[in-house]
Amino acid sequence: MKEFLQKPIFSLLSDIADESHIECYVVGGYVRDQIMGRDAKNDIDIVVVGSGIDFATRVGSRLGVKVAVYKNFGTAMLNHGPLQLEFVGARKESYRSESRKPIVENGSLEDDQNRRDFTINAMALSLNKSDFGRLIDPFGGMEDIQHRLIRTPLDPAVTFSDDPLRMMRAIRFATQLHFKIEIHAINAITEHKERINIISKERIIDELNKIILAEKPSIGFKYLFDTGLLALVFPAMANLYGVEIIDGKGHKDNFYHTLEVLDNVATVSDDLWLRWAAIMHDIAKPATKRFDRRHGWTFHGHEDKGARMVPKLFADLKLPLNDKMKFVQKLVLLHLRPIVLAQDIVTDSAVRRLLFEAGDDIDSLMMLCHADVTTKNEYKKKKYRQNFELVKQKLRDVEERDKVRNWQPPVTGADIMTAFTLNPGREVGVIKNAIREAILEGDIANNREEAYRFMLKKGEELGLKRN
Repeated sequence: MKEFLQKPIFSLLSDIADESHIECYVVGGYVRDQIMGRDAKNDIDIVVVGSGIDFATRVGSRLGVKVAVYKNFGTAMLNHGPLQLEFVGARKESYRSESRKPIVENGSLEDDQNRRDFTINAMALSLNKSDFGRLIDPFGGMEDIQHRLIRTPLDPAVTFSDDPLRMMRAIRFATQLHFKIEIHAINAITEHKERINIISKERIIDELNKIILAEKPSIGFKYLFDTGLLALVFPAMANLYGVEIIDGKGHKDNFYHTLEVLDNVATVSDDLWLRWAAIMHDIAKPATKRFDRRHGWTFHGHEDKGARMVPKLFADLKLPLNDKMKFVQKLVLLHLRPIVLAQDIVTDSAVRRLLFEAGDDIDSLMMLCHADVTTKNEYKKKKYRQNFELVKQKLRDVEERDKVRNWQPPVTGADIMTAFTLNPGREVGVIKNAIREAILEGDIANNREEAYRFMLKKGEELGLKRN
């Protein structure tokens, strides 16, 4: 394992450990990722049997860098080039049932490994010269990596009850690494799922976002749903599940459809907020579901209601209520528009309106809509996607000619007030709206000269006198 410890920093840590007569180990994600051949992150966890803060202070002094000390947690951190090293003394922990805060005592390396979340994160590499690079793997983490398995070092019921966020972390690691969660761990998550309620929303959403950013997010959402966690942390999404049948007519399962759309988006974009738009695009279908004897199941207006639901859902989940939320809201509202265009004759007017409303988010909207084609009918899928290419070309052509993306009116309210000696009021708004509609309909070109002539004509129709 010495090949994993080639960075000069490890040699320095080894020197200081031996000089101080302290046991020192690299633990956790760095060890796991090196063994798996993954790109190791730049954050490295160091455990010492003794005071992590004192050891970090010695290292900082040797390197000539500042050490950040967190006495409440018994940890210290320093940066060395691109590397971030966190130091902690080996600990053992015990928990009270009503709290996430552990009672912490000094312990041995074995105690420290016992409190780790998963076997693959409990492996340690010695930095002491006497056994430099020796792997300490008491729980079979290497074997679990070979079998692609998420397993807890101790009884999973104890591990998850002690720190319920580990239930989310188990699912997150399974999603990121394409591992399976061991059956006893699955059963323990299902049994102790209610304990997630003592964890802050901020910590939960951090794990959920990491699941969403994985290569195939549906892996995690299926685990979340099957264990019952999703109904607790994101009930609106869990409510998408299920198919109702009346008179032999059913509808697609909107939960699994949403996962398919999310996975489709994930193949073309790493944008977290576009992925959230995929999750939210049909979120209002349960609330808008109706059965019509002639047409079967309908979800009329789910895009409008879904857009109105987005701010509250973001607030509940502790997601940002800023331009990120507005981006998701816009895409939920508009997600049916390109599909309608792809099914119909594509008019310049319809394309101009879509460009006007989507603005710079038009490319993201088209990615979402392309991902939303999940029909199992290959003929329909091919036809829709061919039509989408026609729509995209039409969008390019119309934008190049008419420049309505992020449209600014060629005639302003000030121009209108000056032309007709008006104060701000209803007539100004009427004329501005009429100009916008004329441009979007293609009745006039998107330039000042034609818009100004149209403004004068519209003002005369309203009985206004020119200045």
